[in-house]
Amino acid sequence: MTPALFVVAAILDRILGDPPGWPHPVRLIGAALARLERAAPVSPFPRRLYGAAVTLVLAVACALVVHLLISLPGVGGLFAVYFAFAGLALGSLLREGRAVLHLLEAGDLPGARRALAGLVSRDTARMDSCAMRRALAETVSENFNDGFVAPLFFLVLGGPALLWAYKAVSTMDSMWGYRTPHYRELGWFCARADDVLAFVPARVSALALVAVGWMMHRRPVGVWGRIRRDAGTMSSPNAGWPMAAAAWVCGAAMGGPAVYFGQTVDKPRLGPDGRWDGPHLRLLVRVVSRAGTGLTVAGMLVLILI
Repeated sequence: MTPALFVVAAILDRILGDPPGWPHPVRLIGAALARLERAAPVSPFPRRLYGAAVTLVLAVACALVVHLLISLPGVGGLFAVYFAFAGLALGSLLREGRAVLHLLEAGDLPGARRALAGLVSRDTARMDSCAMRRALAETVSENFNDGFVAPLFFLVLGGPALLWAYKAVSTMDSMWGYRTPHYRELGWFCARADDVLAFVPARVSALALVAVGWMMHRRPVGVWGRIRRDAGTMSSPNAGWPMAAAAWVCGAAMGGPAVYFGQTVDKPRLGPDGRWDGPHLRLLVRVVSRAGTGLTVAGMLVLILI
């Protein structure tokens, strides 16, 4: 992908985000996965094999379709910009995060619960304001990697086709990658694949957040060692890195009990003592926004140099 097209896609992501009602490849992938889920075998081993086959076929199919479209004479560049823009989700993450924060600060808890439910997979119906603030901080920091840094990494590495191979796996993980009885076997392969693909981007995310924190003079002593320690307590090899980095840079704790599909999960504690309030969350949004800008510039420089 040329640096010029890359910059256009990044600007569109920040300005437009994911406009409601616009067609989006992730929605098509999600609809396909919903149908494929209904056809999955019931027995554990065939169910695991089926999940692995769907992961591989869907990732390759997405990459091939995107490659063919961006190779079309005359309009290939437009498709390249569209698929790059659609694969980056920083603009929509920041906009939706600010919207939830605005509702919380206005005291509209029912509205905040509804808005937050569109960002998280946990149950929000009984959350109080404190739990919602913590959930918002966790999803903004985790999705900084999942929705932006990892896609950006693969976009720079292999263009829109590789980006959408990754997005196919990531979307599968977000839909099937749970440890509930229903998804444990079906989502086993896509969850492992996502862990491998996001390994480097997750650590880049943490580095970017810490770098911005240093530039903003938020420099807790031994912060990188604490981030590594906290990230290692998570069941995911990747999710804890951006979350722990955000927690230590912003000075508030993540983790604790959360309800998923009616089951309470007690997550490890990340970060220092302190609750997420309005100033903490506004700081987090600024840090994530600046880290995203810095990584975008870095990606552009890599494309220019290679």
